[in-house]
Amino acid sequence: MAMAMTKTSRLLFFCCSVAVLVLGSCVGVEGDPNYKDALRKSLLFFQGQRSGKLPAKQQVSWRADSALSDGSLDGVDLTGGYYDAGDNVKFNFPMAFTTTMLSWSTLEYGKRMGSDIQEARAAIRWATDYLLKCARAKSGKLYVGVGDPNADHRCWQRPEDMGTPRTVYSVSPSNPGSDVAGETAAALAAASLVFKNVDPAYSKLLLQTARKVMAFAIQYRGAYSDSLGSAVCPFYCSYSGYKDELLWGAAWLLRATNDAYYYSFLKTLGANDQTDIFSWDNKFAGAYVLLSRIALLDKDKNFDQFKQQAENFMCKILPNSPSTSTQYTQGGLMYKLPGAGSNLQYVTSISFLLTTYGKYLDARKQTFNCGGVSVTPNSLIGLAKKQVDYILGQNPAKMSYMVGFGSYFPQRIHHRASSLPSKASLPGGI
Repeated sequence: MAMAMTKTSRLLFFCCSVAVLVLGSCVGVEGDPNYKDALRKSLLFFQGQRSGKLPAKQQVSWRADSALSDGSLDGVDLTGGYYDAGDNVKFNFPMAFTTTMLSWSTLEYGKRMGSDIQEARAAIRWATDYLLKCARAKSGKLYVGVGDPNADHRCWQRPEDMGTPRTVYSVSPSNPGSDVAGETAAALAAASLVFKNVDPAYSKLLLQTARKVMAFAIQYRGAYSDSLGSAVCPFYCSYSGYKDELLWGAAWLLRATNDAYYYSFLKTLGANDQTDIFSWDNKFAGAYVLLSRIALLDKDKNFDQFKQQAENFMCKILPNSPSTSTQYTQGGLMYKLPGAGSNLQYVTSISFLLTTYGKYLDARKQTFNCGGVSVTPNSLIGLAKKQVDYILGQNPAKMSYMVGFGSYFPQRIHHRASSLPSKASLPGGI
C-alpha cells in the first residue's frame, strides 16, 4: 500500500467522526437532507471502529472482540479505544482530538440530539475509558498508542484476526510529548463536562486525570514526533508543533475548572498565531473559538484577543471575505490542503467552528466585519449548512458521502473488517 494512500486512510476517521459534530448543530430538522437520520448514522460509525471487548448492545454485528491483550507487552491493560480508520492501530493523538470534538459537540448541541445523546455519550466514554488507562497505568508515563504501524500497514486483516505486533508507545519526562499530552488533557477535561451531571464520580476522575496530564504537558516540553519517530511519523506527526495543544488543553481546563492558573498560563502563550485550518494537528482556531465564548457569553474583555483571532480565522474561511485564503470547488465545497488527502476532515471540523461561533454571536446579537463585508451569525451558519448538505448528497455527483445515507452512497465504512466476511459468518482466520 502506498504511503500516500495509508495517510489518506487514516484521515478518513476524522471525516466521519467530526461530521457528528456538525450534524449535531442541526438536529431536529426533518426533510431533505434529514439531519436527524444523518446524526444517528454518523454515531453508528464509532461502533465499527471499537477495539476491545464489545458490549452486549453492539449494533454493528460484523465486528467482534479484538485486541484483548493490548498493553500486556508492558505489563498494563490498554484494551479499548478506537482503531484508526482502515488500520488496526490505536493512535492516541488523533483519537483524543476526536474525543474532544465529540464532547464539545455534545456540550453545545446535546439538548437538540434527543435520545441520540445516549449514543454520543457512549461513543465518548469508549474513548475516555481507554485514555484514562493510558494516563493512569504507570506513574511517569503517558501511553500514546498501541500497534506497530509499519507492520500493520503490510497486513490487511480483520482486527479479530490480528497477528501483527501490538507494540505499546509512551511519552515520559525524558521523552516528552506536550502535543499528545495536551490533547489528551483536553479530551478528558471536555468529557468531564459531558458527564458532570449524569455521572459525577466519573466526571471527577476525568478532571483529576486531565489536570495531571496537562501538568505533564507543561512541565516536560517537547514534540512527541521527536520522541517516537517512525512510530508516529509520517502517520500522525505533530506538524504544527505543540504550542497549539498547550493552548487548547489549557482552554478546556479553564472551562472545566475556572481555575485562574490556566488563564495565567494562557496569557504566557498569547494569541498571535494566525491560521486558516482546524484539524487533529492544528488546534489554534478551535482554542480561539472556545475562548471567545468567555468574551461573548460572559462579556469578559480579558478574552477579547481570542475573539479577535477567532474572527480573523472566519475571515480567512468565508468565500466573500477580502482576506479569504480558502479555495472552493465549483460545487461549493471548501478545498483545503490539496496534498494531504481526505479533504472532508477539514470541511467538517471548520464547519463545526462556523456553527458554534455563529451560535455565540447570535446569543449576543453581534456581528463583525471582514474588511468591508459584514458577517452575521446566519452568514456563518449558512456556509456550514451548505458544506454539510454537500456531504449528504447535494453536490454535482448527487452522491452522499455517508455510508447508508440517501439513495447513493459508499457501501462500507473505512475499516478493514467491513471489506471482509464477519467472524460470525467465517470464524476461521483470514
